[in-house]
Amino acid sequence: MGFYADHVFPRLMELCMGTRKSQEQREQALASVQGIVLEIGFGTGLNLPHYPKTVTWLTAVDPAILLQKTVAQRSAELSFPVELLHLNAEKLPFEDGRFDCAVSTFTLCTIPDAIAALREVRRVLKPGGTFVFLEHGRSDDEKVAKWQNWLNPIPRIIACGCNLNRPIDALIRQAGLRLDRLDRFQTPGIPRIAGEMYRGIATPQ
Repeated sequence: MGFYADHVFPRLMELCMGTRKSQEQREQALASVQGIVLEIGFGTGLNLPHYPKTVTWLTAVDPAILLQKTVAQRSAELSFPVELLHLNAEKLPFEDGRFDCAVSTFTLCTIPDAIAALREVRRVLKPGGTFVFLEHGRSDDEKVAKWQNWLNPIPRIIACGCNLNRPIDALIRQAGLRLDRLDRFQTPGIPRIAGEMYRGIATPQ
């Protein structure tokens, strides 16, 4: 992936996405997660400290290998096993109905085919399973959304494929998931073009 993507960007991500406010958002988003869990877009494992004790197993997928020592340290502090697989979320090698929960945080902005990944999430969830998400995306304010569209090429380069303007709720619905809960809010201290948040729970239809 290159020196920047493999070494520089992961450390920038740790600084930007490991803030106290981000940790609080992760804590809230993951509170209901339980059982056998799939996380897509694992990154450097920033979610790991925020998984509740109701989790019994975590399978995490990510195409990149990032900060292995950091990931190993975070994994070692948990009460449940972590299986990390380096592959794309658009085609998962799991049988139908394997997982109780699936998790995506700050990930759907970057996956090249987000709808394909979400359809895979729907497929591998058990009947009654839940998809828990915390994502930034397109603003409901059209003026802000126009700025997001205009500036979108910049983070795609400097943030390794991140898109500012994806309508997260629409993508989830298009993939055949039903939104059971959706909270929209803005992250304090972050410009609206990057701080328009979607947090919620969806289930397979």
